[in-house]
Amino acid sequence: MAGSRNRGNGNGSIKKSRSPAPQEEVHENIFVFIPNLIGYFRIVLAVASLYYMPLHPRTCCLLYSISCLLDALDGYAARLFEQSTRFGAVLDMVTDRCTTACLLVFLASAFPRWSILFQGLISLDLASHYMHMYATLSMGESGQSHKKIDQGRSWILNQYYSNNKVLFTFCLMNEMFFIALYLLSFSSPLLSPSLLQPSPQAPSSLQPGSPAAPKPSLLFTNPWSAGAMEMARASKLDSTVPWILAAVSFPVMFAKQIINVVQLVKASKWLAEGDVAERRRRRLAKSN
Repeated sequence: MAGSRNRGNGNGSIKKSRSPAPQEEVHENIFVFIPNLIGYFRIVLAVASLYYMPLHPRTCCLLYSISCLLDALDGYAARLFEQSTRFGAVLDMVTDRCTTACLLVFLASAFPRWSILFQGLISLDLASHYMHMYATLSMGESGQSHKKIDQGRSWILNQYYSNNKVLFTFCLMNEMFFIALYLLSFSSPLLSPSLLQPSPQAPSSLQPGSPAAPKPSLLFTNPWSAGAMEMARASKLDSTVPWILAAVSFPVMFAKQIINVVQLVKASKWLAEGDVAERRRRRLAKSN
């Protein structure tokens, strides 16, 4: 019996079959991927720009602009090192939305008469991107990116997201317009009447934007007080370049807001289609 068990290949010797060696499971730390490290650095730069925003417009613009430009570098690094992740995509979008919202909050305080417009832009930007991301994750195929839009669903969004150069140009011009407005709040008496120096005979007035308002240094001796922005405005910047940047970038910024509206509407309809299909599956649909 033992001999019969040993005749595995007919010549009295056993031919042992070798099973493939199990591959060692690779444990990757997504949080230290190069694109995500760039994303963290963008956040640091954005926070630093917010710190300098009330007092140092030049430093703020430099830090904020570098943070925005790195938005293109992290995507390039993700493709180069094959480190595209859902976490990185969400991190990138959240960083963009938060930094833009913070800048718009400052503009709302710098131009109080237009605050409702800036508040509306913040709401539109956050709502459209959240709805779009949620619709893609819940209604799209497994692993589908929010940048992969079927042309049949939306031609505009397909053109907007499918070309990285187009996407970067729209985002860059959008930020450029708001940065230009930020600089104009420090340099243009046309937009900020309080930049006009009051005459010595003019009566004092505490009305916002009034040229007769007293110098901020007389009201706020602490440079970190609520009047710090007005104190910084006293050191004027030249408004020529900001006006040029605002004029050049305004059409693209306006077009991006239209895209945000389209994105919000399309995402809402996509979610509604899913709701209708789910109600039919559960036999909850009722004829109207």
